[in-house]
Amino acid sequence: MFYRSLFPRDVLAELDRLQRGMQQQGDVSPSIRGTGRGGYPAMNVGSTAQSVEIHAFAPGLDPASLDVQLDKGVLTIAGERPGVLPPKEAPATVHIDERFSGRFRRVVTLPDDVDPNAVSARYTDGVLHVSVQRRAAAQPRRINVV
Repeated sequence: MFYRSLFPRDVLAELDRLQRGMQQQGDVSPSIRGTGRGGYPAMNVGSTAQSVEIHAFAPGLDPASLDVQLDKGVLTIAGERPGVLPPKEAPATVHIDERFSGRFRRVVTLPDDVDPNAVSARYTDGVLHVSVQRRAAAQPRRINVV
């Protein structure tokens, strides 16, 4: 059985773990899974011939607290995630806090052929889905030869 104490017994091992965690947060080396920045919310960005699709994974948010803007080909998703820790004046000690809380902002640069007037955003089951349609002039067409 695996057991992890909430109180580290080896202080040097705990400092080493914290240093590795800090290095991983600053590591921006590209990999097959993308850039390892660890930003919040985690995002998937993809495209089809008709649209650009953005999925931001942000569970536990109020949809009214999300701010989605598209300006000059740059999509910005911003908001705030409330903390769940006890208030500072409460007599409690927090041993592990790995859940992100606070203000966030993610920015995605979109291709030049998107239509800023054809954007939809939907928040369902903790996932924000933003769909930006491409301009009709940029759509692939089949030309009939006569």
